[in-house]
Amino acid sequence: MRIAIFANIHRSVILSHIQLIFKFFEQTDSVFILEEALYKYIRENADCCPERTEIIKNNSFNADIALSIGGDGTFLNTAACVGQKDIPVLGINTGRLGFLADVATENIIPALEALIKGDYYTEERSLLQVETSDGAVAIENPYALNEISVLKQDSSSMISINTHLNSEAIHTYQADGLLISTPTGSTAYSLSVGGPIVAPQARNFLLSPVASHSLNVRPLIVPDDWTIDLEVHSRSHCYQLSVDGRSVILDENIKLRIRKAPYSIKVVKVMNQTFFTTLKNKLMWGMDKRNNDYPLFRLI
Repeated sequence: MRIAIFANIHRSVILSHIQLIFKFFEQTDSVFILEEALYKYIRENADCCPERTEIIKNNSFNADIALSIGGDGTFLNTAACVGQKDIPVLGINTGRLGFLADVATENIIPALEALIKGDYYTEERSLLQVETSDGAVAIENPYALNEISVLKQDSSSMISINTHLNSEAIHTYQADGLLISTPTGSTAYSLSVGGPIVAPQARNFLLSPVASHSLNVRPLIVPDDWTIDLEVHSRSHCYQLSVDGRSVILDENIKLRIRKAPYSIKVVKVMNQTFFTTLKNKLMWGMDKRNNDYPLFRLI
C-alpha cells in the first residue's frame, strides 16, 4: 500500500500519531509518501522514518490513500494537494472540532485496521472553482472544498456585491462579505454567519452574506450546476478573495465567476461514522437537554 501522509507540523502531538502509524504498518511492504517539510520535521524530532519513504516534489505523487493528521484546516490543505489525483483521504483529528478530520486519537488503530480490511466507504465531496475576469491566475489553487469568500478590506465600510445566477441579476449584497459554500463547507464559516446545515451528498451550493446590512436577506441554496458571477464595489477599490483560507487582494474591477469544479474529493469513512453522528458528537445536534440525550442537564 502506498500511503501519503500530510500533517500540521505546528502541533507536536502529530509525532506520536505518526509513530503509531509507522509501527502499525512496519510488518507490511507499505511505502510512505511525505512532503519534504514533514519529512525533515520527523527526522529532526523523532528520527523514525521507515526506509521505504518517498519525498513529494512539485506535488507529484501517487498513493492508494492519503492520511491527514491535524484539524480541518490540515484536511483542506491535504485536499488541495490531492487535487485531481482521485486519492481517498482519511482525516485523523488532533485539532478541536474536526468535521472532516473525524477519527479521534483513540480510534487510530481501529481505523487503520478497517483500511487494511477494506471495511470503509468513501463519500464524494464536490468543490468550487473560481475564475477571474482578467484571465489572470489570481490564486495558485482556485479550488475550494469548503468555501470561497469575498470580504471587505476596510475596517469600517461594507462592500457591495452584485450577484448573478445563470446570468440573472438576483441581488446586490450590502455586507462585510459573501460566502459561496459547498455542502461540506456548510458546517464551517457558513454556519457561523447563519447558514443552514446541508448534507454533504446534496447537489447544492450556499450563498451566505457576512453581516448583511439588510435584515430581510437570508442565506440562499442553489443547484450546484449553476454559474455564480460576482462584481464587487468597495470604498477602498479592492477586496479580499479567499479560497479555503488561501487569500489574495484583488482590484474591484476584477469580476469573479464561480462554478462547480470538474472533480471531487473522496472522503474516507470508517467505523460507521456518518455525517449525522459527527453532527451529534461535535455540535450536540438534535440533543435534548431535558432528557437523557444530554446527561449534563438531566432532569432530576
